Amino acid sequence: AAINDYLLDAHERGKRAILIIDEAQNLSVDVLEQIRLLTNLETSQRKLLQIVLLGQPELRRLLAQPRLRQLNQRITVRYHLSPLLKQEIPAYVNHRLSVAGFNRSKLFSKGQLSELFQLTAGIPRLINIICDRALIGTFVQGKNAVDSRTLLTAAREVSGKKNPWAVRKSVLVAACIALLIIILAAFAWNLYPL
Repeated sequence: AAINDYLLDAHERGKRAILIIDEAQNLSVDVLEQIRLLTNLETSQRKLLQIVLLGQPELRRLLAQPRLRQLNQRITVRYHLSPLLKQEIPAYVNHRLSVAGFNRSKLFSKGQLSELFQLTAGIPRLINIICDRALIGTFVQGKNAVDSRTLLTAAREVSGKKNPWAVRKSVLVAACIALLIIILAAFAWNLYPL
């Protein structure tokens, strides 16, 4: 009732109320159901509350559950941030640095930004976290720019893996072996057809 009164008062004053929830993928189904009930608050002309849910890809899977069907149907606008392309990462990182007030020499080399793409698959959140860790490590070391070792250390810390390249290397080795077997089989087939 208190929320409804507040929203009606805001509406009468010509104001719009917006509820923004970040990391919404962490909300329970019960809380999401309560949020759905808030969408019922309206006048005869319009809704009294706009709700913005921000979250990781897990939010999409959560909302797809049958028990959240009603909430999912009430979402009128959706936007999904895709991974950045390799060539977009330098501009993204430099923009983030300039917004933070840094406008001097480059902190990351072109090679490191390319490495960053390999480490993150272009996922902005991972880029942010790894760069943050790498910048802290660089500061602690008293250096003026991030080096590759510090970048890889930051990636290891973020991933929790001893070697962030381990999975990619094993997949690459398996793919190379499979390709070699296919080439050898094709070659043998040409030499000794049935």
